[in-house]
Amino acid sequence: MIQYDGILLCKKPFGISSHEVINRLRQIIGQKKIGHTGTLDPRATGLLVICLGRATKVAQFLEDMDKAYEVEIKLGVSSSTFDAEGVTDDTQARPVPELTKKQVIETLSKFKGKIKQKVPAYSAAKVNGRRLYKLARLGHEVETPEREVDIKDIALTELDLPFIRCLVSCSKGTYIRSLANDVGERIGCGAYLSKLSRTRVGSFVLTEALSLNEIRHYREAGVLKRHIKPIESILRFPSLKVTEDFSRWIVAGRSPRLKDIANVSGDFGPDDLISLKDHTGRIMAVGRAVVGSGELRDDENKNFFTYVRVFN
Repeated sequence: MIQYDGILLCKKPFGISSHEVINRLRQIIGQKKIGHTGTLDPRATGLLVICLGRATKVAQFLEDMDKAYEVEIKLGVSSSTFDAEGVTDDTQARPVPELTKKQVIETLSKFKGKIKQKVPAYSAAKVNGRRLYKLARLGHEVETPEREVDIKDIALTELDLPFIRCLVSCSKGTYIRSLANDVGERIGCGAYLSKLSRTRVGSFVLTEALSLNEIRHYREAGVLKRHIKPIESILRFPSLKVTEDFSRWIVAGRSPRLKDIANVSGDFGPDDLISLKDHTGRIMAVGRAVVGSGELRDDENKNFFTYVRVFN
């Protein structure tokens, strides 16, 4: 059985959770060690960055990447979940004003930059150790936490009232559902997120992603490995490459001395993340530099590399 290690870009279909995508991939690929770098709601589609094998330990270093979305907002109706799931037959519609493109662009621009956002009541965030969506479904009213997020860009692509369609680029932790609700409140007629597709995570783009059926096809054809990005291509930290003699000690967590370093690639300062490569150039660990790259010294009493994660 082939063990796959690396990053696989997957197109999440509508109607299933990110967890269900992982379960299906385990069946398709035939290995259990699979994870992802950030969930999408069941009603959302788009890019999931999948980590396979050793790369599941890389996920923590990819979670802070910016993301981009294609967004559709429906005006005139508010939703308890901020998306279509919370709209029922009893939901009251409100009149939608005759907005011009200029007015909508001006409204959207108010959300650009660093803003405070309320976490949706129906979300997986925790309050006092309990998931908010579980509390909400039990009818408990909970003061949801507020977060600062960064909307890097928000651009109108189409105005087709009652729908607003736009592109949003944002920081980790941004709730697009909350953004849609807040846009509706600012306009004064309410709104909810009617469609969402994630198009980018960091430098990874949806156009390079594969559907579940395509992944199955390539797996059965024996060519799936061609579509998997190696760890070395995605972790772009400065690096220390060790000698062959020292390579076997990385998995044991032994800190290298200067005599164990065969090559230093890139500049780094104290506390920067750096990769530790074995003699073949394979990334085996990530750690933090204790000193800058220009200050490496062979001091037996002081380590210059502190392990954060070993990829064994």
